[in-house]
Amino acid sequence: MVRRLVILLAVVWIAVAAAPAASRTAQPVTGYVDTHNHLMSNEGFGGALFCGKTFHPDGIARALVDCLDHHPNGEAAWFENFTRTGSPAGTHDPVGYPTFKDWPANDSMTHQQNYYEWIERAWRGGLRIMVNDLVTNRQLCEIYPLKNRSCDEMTAIRLEAQRTYDLQNHIDSQSGGPGTGFFRIVKSPDEARQVIAAGKLAVVLGIETSEPFGCRTTLGIPHCTRAQIDRGLNEMHALGVRSMFLCHKYDNALCGVRFDSGAQGAIVNLGNLLSSGSFWRVERCTGPERDNTISPDGVLPPVLNDLLPPGVGLPVYPPAPHCNTKGLTSLGRYMLEGMISRGMMVEIDHMSVKAADQTLDLLEARGYPGVISSHSWTDPNYFRRIYQLGGMITSISHDADDFVDSWRSSKTLRDEFGKTGYGYGLDANGLHVLPAPRPGSAVTYPLPTGQDRASTGQRTWDYNVDGVAHVGLVPDWIEDMRAIAGDDFMRDMAAGAESYLQTWQAAMNRAIR
Repeated sequence: MVRRLVILLAVVWIAVAAAPAASRTAQPVTGYVDTHNHLMSNEGFGGALFCGKTFHPDGIARALVDCLDHHPNGEAAWFENFTRTGSPAGTHDPVGYPTFKDWPANDSMTHQQNYYEWIERAWRGGLRIMVNDLVTNRQLCEIYPLKNRSCDEMTAIRLEAQRTYDLQNHIDSQSGGPGTGFFRIVKSPDEARQVIAAGKLAVVLGIETSEPFGCRTTLGIPHCTRAQIDRGLNEMHALGVRSMFLCHKYDNALCGVRFDSGAQGAIVNLGNLLSSGSFWRVERCTGPERDNTISPDGVLPPVLNDLLPPGVGLPVYPPAPHCNTKGLTSLGRYMLEGMISRGMMVEIDHMSVKAADQTLDLLEARGYPGVISSHSWTDPNYFRRIYQLGGMITSISHDADDFVDSWRSSKTLRDEFGKTGYGYGLDANGLHVLPAPRPGSAVTYPLPTGQDRASTGQRTWDYNVDGVAHVGLVPDWIEDMRAIAGDDFMRDMAAGAESYLQTWQAAMNRAIR
């Protein structure tokens, strides 16, 4: 009897030891997920477009300072003014720390919104996973007259990855030594679970750039090869990157993009011309899916209008609905296969509907669940296919009412496919306006998390007045949405981190080895 019991215990032990690590350690985690943020934008775009740093070894007074060209009153900050108001004219107080009179602000797109102490406030308010998308854009770097480094995209991506590790080390140094800080870069779902169980923030590295591995085109001729893609994926995976976009803003050698609209669309379309040799090519959509409408009244600021070739103006497009003629290329399919073989998350946002449709076809053929729409840049008609694969959809950080509407509209599909968690893509420092204060909001302090109003230097922010001026006010924004949507909303948000990890783990389980 004893002998049989010993044998039984040995068999059980062997079975447990042989089981995948995730199946043994996958205790559900509770907390929010930010699937799309940009902690190191100041290191991209030539190093002079974004003002202020996520951290500085010498402290906050060196980190949170304005760009030199914004002094003395912001009048020369034409890109900040144009992205904020649609006009290159404008002024602001350039003083950052300690007064912060005019920045950070929810609608200021070139000032730092991710200072590490603000990230810490978001973590203390319930954030458990953050995807840090390393970001830059060669063409925008070349267009912007000020720069202090190369515009090469992969050079910038490597630097941003290094700065993220530097940030982890800096936080550790403020917390007692290696491994003690709240900010931990993770490379697997298992590692993320361990970090969260230890009461820390799991940070996933992603890439959102327009020419990954040099994959741009000139008049349809690609500038990269399969060998470059292989080398690039190997290098980035070794750095810890686990999530990637194939294309962003401009058509490249991998896929066509989903258009931008409005004043920003005019700038991006100029960039597409300078990057690839042509403006966006448009056809009238034939199906229910469509790309964003290109505004007929897009106007370039004078400093950019001069970059147009003589006699060339912005194109006039046919009536909407607008669809990009370019889809997924053979090199794009090759890169997707490479990402699948490494268990990486495929970001479907920013793909043209033609490219997104072809990407989903490929993922469905492989049974690969590792697909995510992280910040509302894909056509909603694809949501069913994403959920059916086992993927995840999170909304960009809309104002409170609009975000709750997005959550509600997703509920039927999520219930059908058993997806209980929901999340947000803050897109801070991503040329995106963060949530404004909601008219009638009455967030009271301290928050249920015990946090009083966010305060840095001489400035205290109140969500009811300032909205989400920086990442640290996300807990206040979520509390406002709790008042609108109630406990069901909070349960879904609290299950967001677990939902992300399940999708990521399923992708790794299906990876081609």
